[in-house]
Amino acid sequence: MIQFLSENIKAPDLKKREVTKWIKDTAKKYEKIAGDIAFIFCKDEKILEINRQYLQHDYYTDIITFDYSERNIISGDIFISLDTVKSNAEKYGVSFAKELLRIMIHGILHLCGQDDKNPDSKKEMTEKENDALEHYHTLIS
Repeated sequence: MIQFLSENIKAPDLKKREVTKWIKDTAKKYEKIAGDIAFIFCKDEKILEINRQYLQHDYYTDIITFDYSERNIISGDIFISLDTVKSNAEKYGVSFAKELLRIMIHGILHLCGQDDKNPDSKKEMTEKENDALEHYHTLIS
């Protein structure tokens, strides 16, 4: 089950049925099955608290993914700061909606085993995000 939750913030406007199919399709592309996934939309303060408490990082970020996957079933909690998504959208000159979808699929790609720890893997991750975003647009058109 894929859930869309929010904590002390208005939930973003998403086409949940299409997003759910998109996530399942993306998982399948990496030979995975979407299990229990919760997107928790929050503010910067909450993501900073999580970053400090669980990762010992003292900075804001757009996404934190907790991976509970087992074998080929991806599961996890994906916290997304809508404040940071908004500022990143402005910074990169893209719409909030596009940046939000990119960040959401970024978390899913992490659950599928992709990483972005070095320049080469970051470039590869961005390409995979772009491919997934293209697929999403074919779903909604």
